Amino acid sequence: MSDNDSGGEGVGFGPSAIWAPWRLAYIESLSEGEQSSGNDPKKRVESSGSFLLDYWRAPELDEQHHVIERTEHGMILLNRYPYSNGHLLIALGDARPTLLDYEPEQRAELWKLVDRASELAMMALEPQGMNIGINQGRAGGAGVPSHLHVHVIPRWSGDTNFITAVGGIRVIPSALEAMYDRYRRAIDVSN
Repeated sequence: MSDNDSGGEGVGFGPSAIWAPWRLAYIESLSEGEQSSGNDPKKRVESSGSFLLDYWRAPELDEQHHVIERTEHGMILLNRYPYSNGHLLIALGDARPTLLDYEPEQRAELWKLVDRASELAMMALEPQGMNIGINQGRAGGAGVPSHLHVHVIPRWSGDTNFITAVGGIRVIPSALEAMYDRYRRAIDVSN
């Protein structure tokens, strides 16, 4: 059996496994959370239903949650499931489902954070382009429809290629921790 052969009938071509050693830290972090809370309801942390709101309420865990920068109004953080390297999420601390649910002053603060995220991405990663957008509502593609957030996605020529089209997977060549460090260095330089 070759390295590419899955050995199963009806299984498509391609490798039977994808080497992703950085996933171990993620898997172990889930185990740690389960071990620390166990079955004791007193130790369980209740979720708000929005990981963004949960992160907002726990500034002491910013590094663990990959929060790059926080202001009195909102935060900039790495997307745990990035489209490309350095994919950032920007959210206000006040969770609302649509852009127009925010007051004009809040929207202005959101866009200040988007400006800052774009600036940090340019400084830290020097991308060749950038996608900036909002997926509003479940039908609009929002993963957290109860908490509007903006995506800032650094882009490079060739960052999506044949493996995305043929294999149906996206290759992210850098670990979240490495991206976090690069963004934190950019903040140090910009301050």
